[in-house]
Amino acid sequence: MSNPDHTRRTFLAATGATGLAAIAGCLGGGDAGGDDDGMTDGMTDDGMTDDEMTTDEGMMDAEPTDPASAPRPTIDRFSEDAGTLMVRSDENGLPGPGEAIDFDQAPFITRGLGPGGEPVEYYNFDVQPTSPAPIYALFREGEDTPVEGQLNVVDVVPGDDGYNDFWHVHRVTVPGDYTANTITSASTLMDGDYSIEETDTLVNCPIVPEGSTATKRAGDGDTGLVQGWYDGQVVHYFTFEEAPLTTMDGSVPLSPIFVTFNTNPGMDGGGPASGFMTEMGGSQTHNVVATLPGDDGYSPLWQVAVYDNADFDSVMDLESANAANILNSNAATVNCPVVSTGMMG
Repeated sequence: MSNPDHTRRTFLAATGATGLAAIAGCLGGGDAGGDDDGMTDGMTDDGMTDDEMTTDEGMMDAEPTDPASAPRPTIDRFSEDAGTLMVRSDENGLPGPGEAIDFDQAPFITRGLGPGGEPVEYYNFDVQPTSPAPIYALFREGEDTPVEGQLNVVDVVPGDDGYNDFWHVHRVTVPGDYTANTITSASTLMDGDYSIEETDTLVNCPIVPEGSTATKRAGDGDTGLVQGWYDGQVVHYFTFEEAPLTTMDGSVPLSPIFVTFNTNPGMDGGGPASGFMTEMGGSQTHNVVATLPGDDGYSPLWQVAVYDNADFDSVMDLESANAANILNSNAATVNCPVVSTGMMG
């Protein structure tokens, strides 16, 4: 389904989560070994290291940045660097760099079938790798909720090496007198002497151009855009929280999806370029997802199996999809959160 040689990206991501669970280990900071008097080389009389004093002094000198007046980078999900299945061309007319995207319109939303044959809808956010990228959420010392008003920090955007819609949550501990939005870049975090703890929590937060819309969610999830910091600039992203996600051996978990195209892959113009096969006169595909939100094993990162379009009429649920002639059992991994199930108009 995808070009296997195409370089994919992961990125440091922001999340609007109000709490983090299952802290896994400290990625930064750490205690130094001490002498009998509890002090080490480079430590001052008040028990602080020179590095810690430098960090604190830098924080006191720094001024917070108002997100409303901060610059915005140009986000482009459809450049050759950012896209795999969805790359802008004169023929497809995908939105230009920085242009708001309406994900409620084709080709960004698809009608498929659930494991029991029920109709479902899912968004198409293109190919994503299984290796998540870190997301940095800031907590003051001794507090269990993120710093109020602080935007989370990311280090890359679509098109950068290392970008991924899926973020691995990291907890950063800042001093008790920290002022929100004083830290606005990952480089500042890396240069500081902050404790950074890795959790096992994943979030699905695609970065999109400001003004983009995706109004469907499974359940009562917020459909608005959330802001984050990227290199001193404000980026915008959706959140999809239809099911909790956790890392699996450090990776994003996968769930199967079975798809078929108007022309089979390997034939002239076949595969994604030919579009999904649909029922006559409508937009209903016979693409079948193996799990739904709430099911054990659900993940919005789908492992794509392509079946022969000669079997289109016979594929109506997961059982019949598994019985179809599978042309490729691992064509790609795509970010396609399920956003509705059941009867649709």
